[in-house]
Amino acid sequence: MKKIEAVIFDLDGVIVDTAHFHFLAWRNLARELGVDFTLEFNEKLKGISRIESLEKILVLGNLQDKYFSEEKEALAAKKNNEYVELLKDMKECDIYLGIKELINELRENNIKVSLASASKNAPIILEALRITELFDYVVDPDSVSKGKPAPDIFLAGAKALGANPEKCVGVEDAEAGIKAILDANMFPVGVGTPSEMQKAGAKLIVTNTKDLTLDLIVRSI
Repeated sequence: MKKIEAVIFDLDGVIVDTAHFHFLAWRNLARELGVDFTLEFNEKLKGISRIESLEKILVLGNLQDKYFSEEKEALAAKKNNEYVELLKDMKECDIYLGIKELINELRENNIKVSLASASKNAPIILEALRITELFDYVVDPDSVSKGKPAPDIFLAGAKALGANPEKCVGVEDAEAGIKAILDANMFPVGVGTPSEMQKAGAKLIVTNTKDLTLDLIVRSI
């Protein structure tokens, strides 16, 4: 087996689908602001931070100069409070097929597992899914200076595990995340539409997480 020291996962769209909850919370806030928020626009928010997402919504509504930073923080917090309430309905059965089995397989082969999500709610989600103990480290997005597509959060995950980035694998579903993995000199695995993931630069692509196994990763590196 080729030496893999760690596999670093994104959360939304890789381990579980929280995109719908994000969409509902952002849509409700956007409506209050008088902004027409669609599922198509919601796709543009994948992989970026809460404040960056709000900034894009404000630009969409030509409201980018209307709010001070403190007001923006309050708006983002309001969205997050609704989102967290929605997360309470999440259960272990919501984990994507094959992901829990893959993580267990990695651990059985002494490969470290880390989470590198832009979501500040990652610990809450992992707890709801009852898989917190499966991760050796969860990167706090506030601990890195730049979010995705910068490589900082993936590099932080590798450093915390004492792993060489060049011997790490990153798993993402968003273009910004794939770019972050590439710039961290890690092997990028893309979950999603093949054309989109190929364009982003993923070197291994699966459309369904149930097809992602350690053997497939090793054979693809």
